[in-house]
Amino acid sequence: MLEALHTKENRIPQPIYLRDLDFDKPFYEGLQYNPPARGTWNIVHTGMLIPEAHQIYVCAQGCLRGVILTAAEMMLMDRMSWVSLREKDMWNGEMESRVIEGVAHIVEQMDHRPPCVLVYLSCMHMFEGCDFNMIAGELMERFPGTYFVDCYMTPTMRKTMSPDAMMKNSLYAPVQKLEVDNDLIGLVGCDRETDKTSDIYSLAQMAGKKVWEINSCKTYKEYLDLGRVSHLISYLPVANSGVGILSKRIERPWTYAPLSYDKEEIIENLKLISQALGIDTASLDQYIEKTISKADKAMVRAKEIIGDTPIVIDYSASPRSMGLALLLTEYGMNVEAIYSDVFLKDERPAYQKLLSLKPDIKIYPTLDPAMRFADNQYEGTITDKPEILAIGQKAAYFVHSPYFVNIADGGGMYGLDGIRRMAEQIIEAFQNPKDTKKTISHKGIGCDSCLT
Repeated sequence: MLEALHTKENRIPQPIYLRDLDFDKPFYEGLQYNPPARGTWNIVHTGMLIPEAHQIYVCAQGCLRGVILTAAEMMLMDRMSWVSLREKDMWNGEMESRVIEGVAHIVEQMDHRPPCVLVYLSCMHMFEGCDFNMIAGELMERFPGTYFVDCYMTPTMRKTMSPDAMMKNSLYAPVQKLEVDNDLIGLVGCDRETDKTSDIYSLAQMAGKKVWEINSCKTYKEYLDLGRVSHLISYLPVANSGVGILSKRIERPWTYAPLSYDKEEIIENLKLISQALGIDTASLDQYIEKTISKADKAMVRAKEIIGDTPIVIDYSASPRSMGLALLLTEYGMNVEAIYSDVFLKDERPAYQKLLSLKPDIKIYPTLDPAMRFADNQYEGTITDKPEILAIGQKAAYFVHSPYFVNIADGGGMYGLDGIRRMAEQIIEAFQNPKDTKKTISHKGIGCDSCLT
């Protein structure tokens, strides 16, 4: 049953304790608040991953402000254009032609025609029932050699598919089936580059395979080489729809080995990847034994250094926030709160285990409007010993802590090596405080910023 979030006298929201949590529907869904932690990537950051591509946004002026500022902060305004919609476009029957003529005018004015144009339609086009296939067909007929990709800036459509997931669908749309390179695998579905020390890269090296990852592509041709891979691997659930479509289009097998902090689940994932790459069992077992030992030692050391310092985690740091909380709890660390509005179904086993170990963990939403008062709990001053350590920017904001792990979507860490790297990140955050306000104001962790 859904319940409204209650607040204290000072209007700071009351938490739900883990023991009282409705796992499937933890919080009431209504008016939403967006905390000013900007490190997560948005559709502009993701679209910029395609080398040489140009983005064109066709939407109302109020909506344009955010995407334009993102491109400006990235210092990539030369790769961004827009067509402003007017109120009369909603009823004059010219919505499709407005898109076609506006985009065509922009492309015609370019000194060098881009090989790929990402055309972002808005909620207005969805309400109007615009035919993008017709729009794209007309544009490609006018501009042969340029691929026009349908992208969407439709925050009102979150009930169907999130903007992030929709952007992952569009991210690989131009890629077509090419002659296979049996020595090349595709690591897809991530915005940020995966750690080169991660289990996936280590196994690829063991198998003598090269790894295609979009972050490494410098040219559009290198990007299209994704069509040559012999196998696709992904680990972030938000990309499943897009990777599934890609796998069918280029007719390549796909292994989904989800990000996890449970050693047994990780080992099962490594077996799947090893099978896909042709790695023998003995070699895999040797790798697991060596890597799990390093991960265990790193976590023990992290516990020794941070002691009983309270830890808070938010969903933006990792899609498996409950699993991360369980991992840290199993190593004796003091997880005090999780900030998350929903939990993945895959998190249920971690929830059940954590419930038996520490049922008094506090669960807070991040989107409830009352959370705008939650950042007043701590002063956020730098001390000899941190009052609280946060994992994720939103958690750091809510508790005003300068001691935080500055990552999003897993931070590129994966597998047993990911556990080791997480321990290192926790130690670094404990020993080196950050300027929280300045750090979380930069859009897109890992992207260039004019604010630095």
